[in-house]
Amino acid sequence: MVALGSSIDRSTNITYTSALQSYLTFCRLHSFPIDPTPDTLSFFTVYMSHHIKPSSVDSYLSGICNQLEPFFPDVRDARRHRLVTRTLRGCKKLRAVATRRKRPLRRAELAALAPTYATSHSHDDLLFFTILLVGFFGLMRLGELVSPDQTDLQDPRKVTMRHSVQMLPAGFSFFLPAHKADRLFEGNHVIIQETGGADNPLGPFKKYLASRDAKFPFHPQLWLRADGSTPTRSWFIRKLKTHFNDPEVSGHSLRAGGATALAEAGIPAHIIQAIGRWSSNTFQIYIHQHPVLLAALLYGSRPA
Repeated sequence: MVALGSSIDRSTNITYTSALQSYLTFCRLHSFPIDPTPDTLSFFTVYMSHHIKPSSVDSYLSGICNQLEPFFPDVRDARRHRLVTRTLRGCKKLRAVATRRKRPLRRAELAALAPTYATSHSHDDLLFFTILLVGFFGLMRLGELVSPDQTDLQDPRKVTMRHSVQMLPAGFSFFLPAHKADRLFEGNHVIIQETGGADNPLGPFKKYLASRDAKFPFHPQLWLRADGSTPTRSWFIRKLKTHFNDPEVSGHSLRAGGATALAEAGIPAHIIQAIGRWSSNTFQIYIHQHPVLLAALLYGSRPA
């Protein structure tokens, strides 16, 4: 049971459990048996599409399959049935809502912040600016650099450790123990190259590392706030919004910005995919959903 419980991420398990509860509530309200037949899943799809986005219903169906498969082994066949797939496709067409993508940060915006943090001696300031640069140039998801706000979702297996840091001739690296596309916790080495510009991540990283080692020489975590805690998502977003009070800027703007900057520099798509640790199918979807990145790939080699 422990092994089965570890097969999916904690946050994913919570989402899947929520999806199952919605399905069970639906069956109870409409006096349907909980047996996930194509008819029942089709009705559930229509019902839920009145309350949430059809794209989210798609995720709910995946969660229901995951949770009910031990009891109904044919649930995935029912999910793939033409009745269900066509119902979902119809709901997406009827209730389509344009998705607003968060804009990518630009290198010029990072460079504009550099003077502010170059003179700061606040440990938390050093931490924030370093995470900002590492997330951008490492094409990292924010969740790979900070902890979830909910303590029950925090996983020590995903925490980057100080001992994994290596200083390179023209940059630095550290070991990322797990990420979204890493289902088996094999991890990846993240390499950050110095840029030579005002947005060079090497200097801020060295400055943060010196402060961190002086304050917490016996703590194993790489990323630590001044009070000894690991930075959380809400902490980082609050500091980000002090500079970018723009609803189009979010934690994902780091990863999108780094990918766009590489594309504009003429880096091939397959290299960007490898740096960002995207699976093949996911990266193709990502490109089509982010027109700024797509344009950069098509018309690259422009100045950053």
